[in-house]
Amino acid sequence: MKGTLDRRTFLSAATATAAASATSPRRARAQQRPIRIGVLTDMAGAYAANTGPGSVLGAQMAIEDFARSHPELKVELVQADLLLKPDVAVAIAGGWYDNQDVDLITDVPLSSAAFAIGDMARAKDKAAIFTGGASADITGSRCGPNHLHWVYDTWSMPHGVVDATVKEGGDTWFFITADYAFGHALESDSAKFVAAAGGKVLGRARAPFPGTTDFSSYLVQAKASGAKVVGFANGGGDTVNCIKQSAEFGITKGGQKIAGLLFLLHDVHGVGLQAAQGVMLTEPFYWNLNDGTRAFAKRFMARFNGVAPGSIHAGQYSAVTHYLKAVRAMGPDKAKASGRAVIEQMKAMPTDDPLFGKGAIRKDGRVIHDLYLFEVKAPDQSRMPFDYYTLKRTVPAAEAFRPMDQGGCKMVQS
Repeated sequence: MKGTLDRRTFLSAATATAAASATSPRRARAQQRPIRIGVLTDMAGAYAANTGPGSVLGAQMAIEDFARSHPELKVELVQADLLLKPDVAVAIAGGWYDNQDVDLITDVPLSSAAFAIGDMARAKDKAAIFTGGASADITGSRCGPNHLHWVYDTWSMPHGVVDATVKEGGDTWFFITADYAFGHALESDSAKFVAAAGGKVLGRARAPFPGTTDFSSYLVQAKASGAKVVGFANGGGDTVNCIKQSAEFGITKGGQKIAGLLFLLHDVHGVGLQAAQGVMLTEPFYWNLNDGTRAFAKRFMARFNGVAPGSIHAGQYSAVTHYLKAVRAMGPDKAKASGRAVIEQMKAMPTDDPLFGKGAIRKDGRVIHDLYLFEVKAPDQSRMPFDYYTLKRTVPAAEAFRPMDQGGCKMVQS
């Protein structure tokens, strides 16, 4: 059904994008070593709606659009499912870098895998751009000269939401957290914002990831804590399940507020407006924000069964486009010779595209751009499919991300 996220949508989109890229090797055989981009993503797991085939399509559209203006630059796209397992992700990445001449790996919606692949890119002098991985440590303690962090992170996303919630009286918190690097970082950063705003954390519960679908025991703990706010330090399908199940346990009816600390468009879609209405959230991209985002969304939806692009899908387009601009500026032979050199070229060029607007890439590899604080609409306020947000505030790029000197990145320490 049009506008519905299901496995058929994912598989049909994956097939379409794979077919589109499958012709590239034949066209490029006469050329010397085309640029190869690998999208390492979650095709059917908890993060598939926010990443998955939509990430592949975002990258594919960037390649196609760039080729119209610069047909001389030959680019190939490969894709794989990391199955939300760090060892699988690392094995695929190693094979791509060593045996398949892949120059750039993108997406990687698993922070623990992103850490390892960032280190691998440095050791092999390849490039990586993380659009799906969320831990702010990617450009903090785990920064490196061969990778960038696009879209969002665990510092930027909860910052505005926590501050607004505490100011409205939500000054005591209980966290339900995905028990791995991403969840830990999201909880840690959020707890610091709670304390800085004058609030207090009363407790936390950590749910195994992946594999947890029943959050009842954690919700019981949250309810018993008496905290005014229950913060979900998880993402994707886990956040959707938490919000749905919290209704069954009467969390909001009992007077507690819910904070989705990394709550994205397709998570709202999965929960439904009836349950999600009124939730405050931060996003770096919204398809219905302006003329540029709407034009991209129209093209994307035509190829994705009517499903709107999310922030990571748009981030793939933005990141791959900027990468290809850098490759063209320095020449493909030099780009293939050194991933670090491409990253340096990307840092030297301001970012500017119709999806994220004007921005920059900092020395630590953090891509900065505006963020937006939204409120989820009530069902009777939505006028069309995926018309879910009301803009409350724009957070300028200079304020949206953690200050560079606070991240612990060795590349920026004097």
